[in-house]
Amino acid sequence: MAAGSVAAPRTRADRAHDIPTPARLAVTLVIASGLTLTGACANPAASPTTLPPAATPLTSAPPTSAAPTTAPSASTPPTSSTPPAPDAADAVLRLEASGPAVEELQQRLSTLGYWLGEIDGHYGQLTRQAVMAFQKAEGLDRDGVAGPDTRGKLPTASRPTPRTTEGDHIEVDLERQLLLVVRGGEVQWAFNTSTGNGEAYDRPSGGTGVARTPRGDFEIERQINGVREAELGVLYRPKYFHGGVAVHGSGSIPAHPASHGCVRVTNAAMDLLWASDVAPVGTEVHVY
Repeated sequence: MAAGSVAAPRTRADRAHDIPTPARLAVTLVIASGLTLTGACANPAASPTTLPPAATPLTSAPPTSAAPTTAPSASTPPTSSTPPAPDAADAVLRLEASGPAVEELQQRLSTLGYWLGEIDGHYGQLTRQAVMAFQKAEGLDRDGVAGPDTRGKLPTASRPTPRTTEGDHIEVDLERQLLLVVRGGEVQWAFNTSTGNGEAYDRPSGGTGVARTPRGDFEIERQINGVREAELGVLYRPKYFHGGVAVHGSGSIPAHPASHGCVRVTNAAMDLLWASDVAPVGTEVHVY
């Protein structure tokens, strides 16, 4: 520079050139960074617009957290689809069933006076007849099937009570369709029976009749120890108590009145009446 000359003012650019190259680079980065930061924070209102991306994982969390919720429900169906085993007392026992439950049923019915032959754990026709007699006595549906209602009544049921509570006799309850063998004023045996259905019918020999079992007090007048083929059907070992009306064995004893007027019981029950000698000639028969 020439002596005495006045130096020209130094510009900012001139001073920048005086800074070493690394320093200039740092300054440049700082300045650039400051500009960037100022741009991001210049408008505070812009901050919420930048938060949703960060909040997005929060909104997607429910599906992630729902997985544990659906997992237990996925394992629930197998549990609910397998119902617990029914209580033994709720099981339905019917014809041809067998086993301890049937034997228990037979034992209880026999204790209550409903005759069913041998207690053998097999639900045969005699057990069905005894169940039907019990249902009639207790006012249940007369289907001969030991379902929950029938079995539920057995523990608290008592032996049937006769209308006449003294002496030895036979009672025929037309309303309930039961035949009761009474000894010493108490029911020894109770049988399912089927009596006259009240309908008119034509006699094979001519004329008509009404299938009605007479009400009243009678006694056994005569009996036939065998099979009688009568005009209106076959009578097994009949015991007559009013003209041609008799207590007799039959192969059909439904839950309802179905005879021409006689009192039907099973052939096995009729054999019992003969073998036990509880209904000899002269035995009183009360029909009501």
